Amino acid sequence: MLTSCEKDYLETAPTQSVASDEVFKTVDGAFVALNGTFRSMWTSMGGSHGHFGQKSHDLTMDLMGTDIVLHTRGYNWFTGEYNLSAYASATDGSRSGLAWEYYYRTISNANRIIANVDKATGNPADKEYIKGNALALRAYSYFYLANLWQHTYKGHETAPAVPLYTEPTTEGKPRATVQEVYDQIVADLTQAETLLAGKTRKHISHLNAAAVKGIRARVALQMEDYATAAAKANEARQGLAPMSATAYTAGFGKANSEWMWGLEIPNDQSTIYASFFSHFDAKVVSYASLGLQKKITKELYDQIPAGDVRKSVFITPGTGTAKLPDYNQTKFTLPVAGSWAADYILMRASEMYLIEAEALARLGNEGEAQTVLNALVQARNPAYSATQTGSDLINEILLQRRIELWGEGFSLLDLKRTKTNIKRPDGDGNHQAALAVVFERAIDDPTLLWRIPQSEIDANDALAPADQNP
Repeated sequence: MLTSCEKDYLETAPTQSVASDEVFKTVDGAFVALNGTFRSMWTSMGGSHGHFGQKSHDLTMDLMGTDIVLHTRGYNWFTGEYNLSAYASATDGSRSGLAWEYYYRTISNANRIIANVDKATGNPADKEYIKGNALALRAYSYFYLANLWQHTYKGHETAPAVPLYTEPTTEGKPRATVQEVYDQIVADLTQAETLLAGKTRKHISHLNAAAVKGIRARVALQMEDYATAAAKANEARQGLAPMSATAYTAGFGKANSEWMWGLEIPNDQSTIYASFFSHFDAKVVSYASLGLQKKITKELYDQIPAGDVRKSVFITPGTGTAKLPDYNQTKFTLPVAGSWAADYILMRASEMYLIEAEALARLGNEGEAQTVLNALVQARNPAYSATQTGSDLINEILLQRRIELWGEGFSLLDLKRTKTNIKRPDGDGNHQAALAVVFERAIDDPTLLWRIPQSEIDANDALAPADQNP
């Protein structure tokens, strides 16, 4: 559960990167470094209105999939990501270049914290808390680097992933294997969980032990380690029920009792047009209202029953307007008119229910899987009952993931781990050729891999042109 009050905004360092070891002389200074790292997860990069930290990459991963439609070209933000052309560029200002900078900036900050916090003066429990958060952030960042710069874990364990840095350094390293990166991810999350056990979250943007278990469950699902995925998801969601129908339709802009981890953005620190809500909320003056509306496909919309509250966060066909066209989303809206203060969702309990249900089904525990799935979906549609078995049950869980987690950043990674090729529906209400361009692509096509920035290859003696993704 995430809670906050007006005076709980993060106290952050003047810059978004940890600038000096002086900050680690005290626990208070180390907290400033940690908070500055969290703040960098939602701030704009390079002055770009299309790069606003983690949620810009979550949006990109969904646009690479099948279930989000761009309404028109608008101001042209995310159109290259949507038509799968953006990833061919290796410039610093490209999607690949700024994502590389974003994740490695987080890792660099985490490494500085991990290397120095034990020497700080202050409460030992606070030092454990800070270190646990830094370890989890490092693991989280490597998880996305591994999945965006290489194909999914299973079957590609020996493939080159990304350089692996676990301590402060200015010396470049070669690409580690996917297995080596995942080994580090698991080790970091295991240590973070131990360090955070029994400790109360100090701010909604921080991680606690439950959120770390949630990341571990997410990682295990991607690895097809279903026993661990089921166990960690169950542990992570303890005491967390699915949000009410009223909460589900409240706009996902303010943390509620189901949220496990999110980023709080005060109004005076908001990035306004360079923000997730600017690209989603068409009810306000935003990029979304100026032609870049985000819509659900008719194909997926038609699979949501009329009694399911999740259908109500999309504009009913035949009732749309120029600003809010048919199938446009209203799931993500700013909570207060005239204010850009909002929370960014990074994890909630519903994902844990879905991970647990899928993992149990894949392990053959179908009755348990049905029970967990029903506990979630009946909160959205009281008439729902999962009775499927075998592959039909797994497919039903995957459908419920697409509906429940629409717009939250899971589409591409789900297609990768299930080895499902991109196949976008066309026709009225679905993807249109003028914008989508690509309707089918093999999920292991190397053109889907993001590019190592050319500046990194030039500066890193351990990398050569041949190390670039094809």
